[in-house]
Amino acid sequence: MSTRPLRILVLKGGDSSEREVSLSSGGRVSAALQSRGHEVLEADPAGDPLAVLPMARRVDVVWLALHGGVGEDGTIQALFDLAGVRYTGSGHLGSAIAMDKDLSKILFRAAGVGTADWWMLRAGDPPVWRSAEYAARAATALGVPLIVKPSKQGSTVGLALVKATENLAAAVEEAFRHDDEVMLETYVPGRELTVGVLGDWVMPVGEIVPKHEIYDYECKYTAGMADELFPAPLPPAIRDEAQRLARLAYAALKLRGCARIDFRLRPDGALFCLEANTLPGMTGTSLVPQAALADGVGFPELCERIALAALGPTGERE
Repeated sequence: MSTRPLRILVLKGGDSSEREVSLSSGGRVSAALQSRGHEVLEADPAGDPLAVLPMARRVDVVWLALHGGVGEDGTIQALFDLAGVRYTGSGHLGSAIAMDKDLSKILFRAAGVGTADWWMLRAGDPPVWRSAEYAARAATALGVPLIVKPSKQGSTVGLALVKATENLAAAVEEAFRHDDEVMLETYVPGRELTVGVLGDWVMPVGEIVPKHEIYDYECKYTAGMADELFPAPLPPAIRDEAQRLARLAYAALKLRGCARIDFRLRPDGALFCLEANTLPGMTGTSLVPQAALADGVGFPELCERIALAALGPTGERE
């Protein structure tokens, strides 16, 4: 616990496709921090992220409630690093790596963290995905159904589960609306698991049971569209392995602060890491707050812990 109330700037909103989620997260975080006795300011960097810099320099820490875009991809983190501003979440390098699903998966495998096979497509390359021959090769290599998703988006924006090769081209075109790189990934059947990490604290493993076939945007942010179980009903060996792999993934991507590592658990017990989220949602349906509560940490205390983690081990600005 900090020895004094902090002056905290909560950044929320922004210009990404996840703006509404960010506004919801930021509003809840502000109220939670105020309930812990901290002075809270708010700002929306939409349109001109540089405009928030003077305010950011006058506070103890910036609480990043941004999701997607320049708020999560390392851009605003690099700006704050140059300006000497303390902020929550990972640094500019870890943020950029985690946002890039292709690079993340390469580093996961190098660290011994299992992840599904994948192919990459890039805007500007010949549109091979429009041919039946390419779709057939993808189906042979990656299997059907397969996942198509933008490489650098969050909240499953632009994601599709492709069950027939004739639907591949349309799914790729839709994903390209959101990013200049698109990933084709082997679909891992089984259960959806998630692990929150805040520094040395690995939170209880959670399980998400969506009402849809996949855990899509609607299931993530619509109350009642998914059942979230914390702690997940898992054998101790699988629970422990998920937490171990979450630690490895967190370290492999050079993350810090609060992050969420997502997995698929195949029926044979094998775990496959999907991605790492460096600025997890803090809405009323978000997963990290539920994981923390399962460990006895309520939402206001969680938000305060995240703020203090940005200040270093003493909980004070150095």
